[in-house]
Amino acid sequence: MRKTEEEQKGQKSVRDLKIGESGVICCLNDPEMGLKLLEMGCIPGTEVKLNSRAPFGDPITIIVNDYTLSLRLDEAETILLK
Repeated sequence: MRKTEEEQKGQKSVRDLKIGESGVICCLNDPEMGLKLLEMGCIPGTEVKLNSRAPFGDPITIIVNDYTLSLRLDEAETILLK
């Protein structure tokens, strides 16, 4: 599902999480990246938890469906949370 820019304002993404913080995926904002993320288990309604950040902040690792997934910040920004 894609949200309009007005709906996205104030919407939290995986990029905004702090280490140890979790959230539930609302939707994926980029159709092309969304397909890749869906294949990796980032399905709306699934809980994700920020596991770690690289020393300069990029990439990050998240825990989704009991496995660790590494993402670049621009990828993480397309995963919107409820």
